[in-house]
Amino acid sequence: MAQPEYLRIAADLRRRISSGEFGPGDQIPTLPALCAEYGGVSETTIRNALRLLANEGLIETRARAGTRVRPRPPIHRMAADRYRTTPGAKSTPYTKDQGIGWSEYRLDKRFEQVPASPELAALFECEVGERLLARHFVFHDNDQPTQMSTSYVRWSDVAGTPVSDPIHEPWPGGTRAQMASLGITVKRITESFSAGMPTELEAATLRIGSGVPVLRYTRRHISDTGRIVEVAHPIVRRGDTTIVDFVIDLDD
Repeated sequence: MAQPEYLRIAADLRRRISSGEFGPGDQIPTLPALCAEYGGVSETTIRNALRLLANEGLIETRARAGTRVRPRPPIHRMAADRYRTTPGAKSTPYTKDQGIGWSEYRLDKRFEQVPASPELAALFECEVGERLLARHFVFHDNDQPTQMSTSYVRWSDVAGTPVSDPIHEPWPGGTRAQMASLGITVKRITESFSAGMPTELEAATLRIGSGVPVLRYTRRHISDTGRIVEVAHPIVRRGDTTIVDFVIDLDD
């Protein structure tokens, strides 16, 4: 079965972008020019090809600016030791992931009390309906949103403390430092990862095309008594520019 014409054109334009023929910020030829270049195909065919590339996050169209190649975001490595604290440093695991300073970091936040759903109760190993503080975050690297999450903590742990007040976010040292301020020692952090295509909300929040995959993961902070004190579910990042590094030490 013959490949649809718009897919063939999209593949060729994708190749030209990948090769550098069209670099970041370069303008893609106009619709009439592309129609002529690809053998007199219709503008509808070209529009379908460009729409596919836009969904993949390769190009963007702006009023009066035409269609241009989007700058390629840098690759960010999530190191296995990013949760280790650095005494005196004003940083969080996110700033370590991004390789940015405190002044380059911005956090949008919204807090609300919620009852533990069956899913959250299973993650916390608590009763369904236990009161939790849901902290909705969007993380920005120099005004570019690169991560979003909802972090839950037990209301009984944080009620009436600075941890329950969004004015104190971002908190140097992140969740582990917050727990320490409450007298809770975190001894273990677990993470589980999955990948998929973004929801409409995720694509809009992270400013990515609907064809750009995302990495979702669930994180749990566990105290030295084995009690689960925080669940982030999910944390979402664009998947095409995120590398997760694991270090596995083996005994001889």
